[in-house]
Amino acid sequence: MEISTYDVVSLSIAQENFPELAEEVKAGAEKIVTKNGENFIAMIDSNRLDYYHKLERERIHLLLIDESSKGLDDITAGRVKDARSTIQSIKRQRID
Repeated sequence: MEISTYDVVSLSIAQENFPELAEEVKAGAEKIVTKNGENFIAMIDSNRLDYYHKLERERIHLLLIDESSKGLDDITAGRVKDARSTIQSIKRQRID
């Protein structure tokens, strides 16, 4: 969904017209509220916010699965290092 200039309102206008803006948002619009000419907050329906949060969690899970898969590929290919010796090597480099 693209934001149009109609969906950008100043904080003072938003305060004056909050019930109307809330109804528009509930009907599917998204509003950007500005303060002193700068983006300040966004108004979106709470169900849409829940949906966005679910999408973000799914994206994080997919990234974790992808990274795990890469790690398993490294193990299969023998691209591994002993954790203790690697940590000790890093500590020695920091001291030097």
